[in-house]
Amino acid sequence: MTEVPFPDAQVHFGVFFQGVNHHTIWADPSSGSQIDFETFRRVATTAERGLFDAFFLGEGLRLREQDGQLLDTDIAGRPDAITQLAALAGITTRIGLVATQNATYNEPADLARRLASLDVLSGGRAGWNVVTTDNAWTGENFRRGGFLDHTQRYERAAEFLSLAREIWDAWSGNAIAATRDHESWLHPGAVRVVERDSAQFKVAITPTVPRSPQGHPVIFQAGVSPAGRDFAAAQAEVIFSPFGTDFDPALEFANDIRARLVAAGRPADDIRILPGTQIVLAETAAEVEEKRRWVLEQQITGATALSLAGQVWGRDLSHLDPDGPLPAEDPAPSVISSTRGAQRDGQDRAAIVAQWRALAESKGLTLRQVAVETTARFGFAGTPGQVADELTRWVRHGASHGFNITPWRVPAGLDEIVDLLIPELQERGSYRTAYTGVTLREHLGLRPPLTRR
Repeated sequence: MTEVPFPDAQVHFGVFFQGVNHHTIWADPSSGSQIDFETFRRVATTAERGLFDAFFLGEGLRLREQDGQLLDTDIAGRPDAITQLAALAGITTRIGLVATQNATYNEPADLARRLASLDVLSGGRAGWNVVTTDNAWTGENFRRGGFLDHTQRYERAAEFLSLAREIWDAWSGNAIAATRDHESWLHPGAVRVVERDSAQFKVAITPTVPRSPQGHPVIFQAGVSPAGRDFAAAQAEVIFSPFGTDFDPALEFANDIRARLVAAGRPADDIRILPGTQIVLAETAAEVEEKRRWVLEQQITGATALSLAGQVWGRDLSHLDPDGPLPAEDPAPSVISSTRGAQRDGQDRAAIVAQWRALAESKGLTLRQVAVETTARFGFAGTPGQVADELTRWVRHGASHGFNITPWRVPAGLDEIVDLLIPELQERGSYRTAYTGVTLREHLGLRPPLTRR
């Protein structure tokens, strides 16, 4: 019998509200607006009812484009994450609130202050997903443009984060007087000035926000490249990954992160690993495949399939039949740009076309079917009991600590998970039955911030 390395491990859940994407089925009759506050409220409060660790927002600094036109097959709209999360902090009490914020196009004094404000106002529930950008297309929105070389983006992010942590540590833990018997409300010398003079930053900052109950916002990161994994091992407390479908690649990734943590001088269990995934539930095993297939085909409509193929071929293919064959002509002789997302950024068009044609020929697939096979981001499909067994296997064999779930519809996409899947997990002893802490750091079982140990 195979030994279970983490026999008492429990599944942690976050919910990822994407914003711009084509995986959320906007045409479903139960789907709601992607930008109305009511949608965010319902998703966040449903997740909190389900005892999720965190509500997580993506970031988009520019709408996606293809062939110079806005990508109208995608759902579009991403109001500022910290603004949304501050509003949600007022109507929730426990769930963590995680904002994706870019270290390339923000400044430490401002962003550290806004994140600390969210952390204090929410009672210690804030998190920061640190992302970087090096493409000039996004940089056109900003004064500095796309000036960062790809290799420098993590250098800036590391220094940015170091400076943010100094700002968060600049208030001592007992800075504010605990009683009215003191001569003043702030202890003398309790706030120090933070100074930095480097190639990236030249600042002298007197921070304005005291510490929250969890000390610092929890640091999230989504690194898959070697540089990204090293950054996470040195800096992050939670890491996202795309390995939320197949167990073996997920376990390999998790083991690699644990090894990098040790090499960086940290405990092997110092990061929570939460791959992104989707979950489709059906009442009976006979219905599972039918529902899974329906979701995939609704995510990749005919128009979306032609748009995805057009990205690969580098030309407008909207005149073609999505249920017909792949285009006969060769692709444009250039690499794929990042203007409609990073999934294929910089990849060779001809190589992808060759793969698609081989797949179509071997399986007799149409253009749309190839698009479904090659772009669908899927995770788990089954009855609630089947999925509960599989998720429990993942966390107890060390492939992850849980999952960051992208609902395939909003705002109702979490209802089945909360009402059907979570009770099955609780029956197996692999999911909490109540929040035992109040901060995001406590929900995740994390140690104090790296600079506070």
